[in-house]
Amino acid sequence: MTNRTRTDVLLLVGFCAFLFFYGLGSFGLIGADEPRYAQVAREMLDRHDWITPTLGGKPWLEKPPLYYWQAMLAYWVLGVSDVAARVPSAVDATVLVVVVYLFFRRFRPGVEVDAALITASCAGTIGYARAASMDMPLAATFSIAMLAWWAWRESGSRTYLAAFYFFTALGMLTKGPVAPCLAVLIIVLFAAAARERRLILRTVWFPGVLLFCGVALPWYVAVQLHNPQFFREFILEHNLARFSTNLYHHPEPFWYYLPVTLLALVPWVVFVAAAFVERVRVWWAEWKATSTEPDLELQFGVFACSWLVAPAAFFSISQSKLPGYIIPAVPAGAILLAGYLREHLAEREDGPVSKWLIVLHALVAAIPIIPALLIVYLVSEHRLPGGRPMLFALAIAFILCAAIALTLVGRMHLRMLRFVTLIPVVLAVAAILKLGTNAIDLKLSVRPLAIELAGLETRRLPLAVCGASREVEYGLAFYRDQTVARYETGNVPSGEHLLVAPTSWKDNVAKQTAGQRVSFLGHYAPLEVDYYWVAAVKN
Repeated sequence: MTNRTRTDVLLLVGFCAFLFFYGLGSFGLIGADEPRYAQVAREMLDRHDWITPTLGGKPWLEKPPLYYWQAMLAYWVLGVSDVAARVPSAVDATVLVVVVYLFFRRFRPGVEVDAALITASCAGTIGYARAASMDMPLAATFSIAMLAWWAWRESGSRTYLAAFYFFTALGMLTKGPVAPCLAVLIIVLFAAAARERRLILRTVWFPGVLLFCGVALPWYVAVQLHNPQFFREFILEHNLARFSTNLYHHPEPFWYYLPVTLLALVPWVVFVAAAFVERVRVWWAEWKATSTEPDLELQFGVFACSWLVAPAAFFSISQSKLPGYIIPAVPAGAILLAGYLREHLAEREDGPVSKWLIVLHALVAAIPIIPALLIVYLVSEHRLPGGRPMLFALAIAFILCAAIALTLVGRMHLRMLRFVTLIPVVLAVAAILKLGTNAIDLKLSVRPLAIELAGLETRRLPLAVCGASREVEYGLAFYRDQTVARYETGNVPSGEHLLVAPTSWKDNVAKQTAGQRVSFLGHYAPLEVDYYWVAAVKN
């Protein structure tokens, strides 16, 4: 191992360890999805069942099993915890960063570290690498598949084409048909832009199709045999109906993924946009000059542009939109920018870059430090404060912005882009982990509430909720490792139990428990819920 390689490895290990793993359990599982997916994996491990995902002992067929399998392995090694539930995403993000590095080292040497660290430090990557969800596993498997496809297209090696089919199959096991659908869309879009329609047919390789089927289909066949309702629930409801209707109540405007994509690419979004515009402009000029010999570097840029645009366009058509859907496009922005940097550094000898571009980049890179420093106010009060805290955050942002801009207009120009941009990223993540974890844990996670309830019990009691959000229901189910009954559905425990309900639901609780002994036990202010002891129903 050369000194340069050793330095590269240390950089990647250090940044991935800090950005993805450090403080992974500083706050509890957030929202409804994290604790729900974590609990599904726990139940599968408890039953030693690798086929049917279950929640509360009942089949839960919304998602394929790859994340659950990874979480089961993490639980087996580390024990069941919120940290272990998040480890799969952190590991997948790390694997993605390493693969980006190896790809550029083999096919685009000179900026391999830049490409890897840009991928690692995008806001979308950091956020979803720390979440117990399917979004990062899908982004990693899908992105590795697309890089393998380009490696085959450039080298002609069928090994890379086999890797493309293999990782697309893993994507199919992560979130379903969306992985092959996006892959087809990107390849078709690129083939059209490159005027290589035969490329589509060349990609259809029979041994690769067999490999895809051999990896992806056995679980689908097995789960259908064990659960006859799988096709209806998973394919018809959670794929087709989710895409074509607002069945799951996630409506957003058509343009929703434009700002979401831009935010996911922070702090690199300005230069990603510049690289995109430049690649499209040059491609259009060559498109009109039909006699021009195709340029491989330009085609690689067009491929990255196709990859960046296709997921946003695809999910914009969907009637159900969530921010995590766009994460498979984030690595495309990173590799597009890395190719742009390579060309500028190699061909233009680090020539001058527009000062306006530099200033805008410096501003975008520095601004995240403001919400990071004021994270407690944002989480607790849902607003930015005035006075000294705001002035302090603005001053720090101004200093960072000025330092970045002055460095980039100096002699080194783009050679310093990676270094100066990573500084505010590290500072922002550190500020959130240092200043905000307690507030996030109290306001956004159910973990403290579960600990509070456990402290009241002399023995484990059944638990029910009345009017509580899904976040509270699924969070309590994971942290207490028990099925949570819901009064509204008529699922009322007949025996002695604990009841959690929003403070505003006191009258409803009184009606639901009429004729029973009920004791008010306490109030959990951060989530505005009360908890009660409810006696057994008298016969």
